Amino acid sequence: MLLAMAVTPYRVTPARIGNSSGLRLPAAFYRDHPQFAGAAGQAEVLDENTLLLRLEPEEPQQGEAEEDSLLLGLFLDFLSRQALTSDPGPVLYTEAMAADDDELLAGVTVEAADEPLGA
Repeated sequence: MLLAMAVTPYRVTPARIGNSSGLRLPAAFYRDHPQFAGAAGQAEVLDENTLLLRLEPEEPQQGEAEEDSLLLGLFLDFLSRQALTSDPGPVLYTEAMAADDDELLAGVTVEAADEPLGA
């Protein structure tokens, strides 16, 4: 079953991309179709003057981001409940505590990781 869509023509212009030639799509195309930003794809020549460009949008990472934010939210809720219901209640972080922490961390060095956390 074919669905009829309103067709908006977008003018493409030739572009030099490094040592290659390319076609430049206007910004309006990406505003109207943001799912194709950064997408790779395939070009297929249908006839002498017709090119079919099939873009493959990147898979959205929203599921992971939503899951991470949900887990973070649950964890922060847990910490808040623990802090508010513990016997002494919330404890203010004082300058004396900061000095103790500085003393404990004196001489500690942290090496830079080759990859970002979570990679």
